[in-house]
Amino acid sequence: MAVVVSAPGKVLITGAYLILEKPNPGLVLTTTARFYAIVKPLRTSIDSSSWAWLWTDVKLTSPQLSKEAIYKLSLKTLSLQNVASSSGNGNPFVEQAVQFAVAAAKAAFVDNQDKQDMLQKLLLQGLEITIFGSNDFYSYRKQIVAQGLPLTTGTLASLPAFSSINMNIDNLDKSDLSSKMTCTPEVSKTGLGSSAAMTTAVVAGLLHYLGAVKLPSTACATYSDKMLDTDLDLVHAVSQTAHCIAQGKVGSGFDVSAAVFGSQRYVRFSPEILSPAQVSRQSKSFLQAMSEIKSSTWDNERIEYALPPYMSLILGEPGYGGSCTPSMVGAVQSWRKKDPQNSQVIWKKLAEANAAVERELLLLKNIAQEQEQIYQNVLENCGRILAEKVNIKIPWCS
Repeated sequence: MAVVVSAPGKVLITGAYLILEKPNPGLVLTTTARFYAIVKPLRTSIDSSSWAWLWTDVKLTSPQLSKEAIYKLSLKTLSLQNVASSSGNGNPFVEQAVQFAVAAAKAAFVDNQDKQDMLQKLLLQGLEITIFGSNDFYSYRKQIVAQGLPLTTGTLASLPAFSSINMNIDNLDKSDLSSKMTCTPEVSKTGLGSSAAMTTAVVAGLLHYLGAVKLPSTACATYSDKMLDTDLDLVHAVSQTAHCIAQGKVGSGFDVSAAVFGSQRYVRFSPEILSPAQVSRQSKSFLQAMSEIKSSTWDNERIEYALPPYMSLILGEPGYGGSCTPSMVGAVQSWRKKDPQNSQVIWKKLAEANAAVERELLLLKNIAQEQEQIYQNVLENCGRILAEKVNIKIPWCS
């Protein structure tokens, strides 16, 4: 039976760069763009000799990129080995998601032999994982221009769902790959956190398929909030681990947290929590590392958040795709080390500005609650003025 799970993208409206350090908060909103993962068995049945296997098969397919990869998953160490790939390289985010999700499932069943046997049977059937990302995660500007179509929201909306994505390989300047200030991604992205959403969707799909968590469908209304919180905490811990290891650094984690829990006011976790995963390849197995991380006390802070009533966040694509986050962060951190005095002044001003934005948004929420009609009238008047200036239609102004 196939399991389909999706996770949303994100937009950080306050806290950029500062959110990397506790206790600086950030306001992060989820988007309508979502990443989908389909998990199902690669084989419908297994024979008696399968129980002696030391490896099982994992198939990863990305139809949008016309990519397919075949892996061998060690049932002893839980490590993946890429044995065939249509593009010559795999997907590090999905690879880490598979390894750590399977390890988390094993850790969850360590005291339950029946569930261990069930997990072993599911693994011996092999895993087939298919991933899709909403069009909003990617830039289709080049395709649209090549077809002679106007660069409008209407043109974007006319594209088929999960449209094919053009690669940027031809545009890579291999002589400039050493530069830390720039990096050309494999595909043109819009910066909505596709890697975090993808990692989270794959982790959640695998954990649900393997029986380690029970995620409700949209039609389910009887699932215990406490049980759901516990399961989402596990999805969060595994997704943060897989995403950070795949990215090669421990980031703030706000993108993964949003993909799991939704829009929120976020303060990062202590990086030391993921230390077991960072040394897993040297001295610890995936199972041991995941067991330690799973039992850790996560000290991140999150409070559910939403924009004031009648407000929506509308995004535009600048035309050159999103930036390379690790490179940008590395450049900023390098600047801070070189110029600690000035950077500290700027850091303080940024923190004050972020706090001011948060206060003003909270004030608008309070006004909307206490003086709803006045609040709505003001927004309608502002909308009319805006509509007249830029010649657009706003629903309540028509």
